[in-house]
Amino acid sequence: MSGAFAAMQKRFDVFGVLIIAFVTAVGGGTIRDILLDKPVFWTKDIFICGVIFLSTIAAIFIKSIEKNFKVTLFLFDSIGLGLFTIIGIQKGLQADLHPIICITLGTITGCFGGIIRDILLNRIPLIFRKEIYATACIVGGAFFILLEKYSSFTLSFSQISTILVIVIIRTLSLKYHWKMPKIR
Repeated sequence: MSGAFAAMQKRFDVFGVLIIAFVTAVGGGTIRDILLDKPVFWTKDIFICGVIFLSTIAAIFIKSIEKNFKVTLFLFDSIGLGLFTIIGIQKGLQADLHPIICITLGTITGCFGGIIRDILLNRIPLIFRKEIYATACIVGGAFFILLEKYSSFTLSFSQISTILVIVIIRTLSLKYHWKMPKIR
């Protein structure tokens, strides 16, 4: 949905909105799978393409009746960021990679769709200039690794806790205007 809304802000046609939404949704996971030399996940599951299509149509419909969904979009984007980060980390763990590499894969999975979206929209990617985004993935990813390696919590508890950590970091960074230091 964040890709669809970003494309609509640029006044793209329906096809353009769908393409930007698709790239935003699967871009990070595609890069992750290429790095892992695995089949690209969405090419094996038409359901994913259907969900993206229906979400894009819903975003177009929602945009036509309501103009201000910033809080809702932020919340869903943060939850998705947490979920995609966990998926990337788990793919790395399944490949028996070092935990730091797993966190990197989680960050790529969570962030790179948005980077590709912003490049296609001719914008400097948001995570390079404004928000605590990748940092939330890294901190959340480290938290997930610690829970998985050194605790007896269930996988579900670790996943939900990690998503909450990422949502809380993003929310606090927005509320208190936390930013990474800029190089001048």
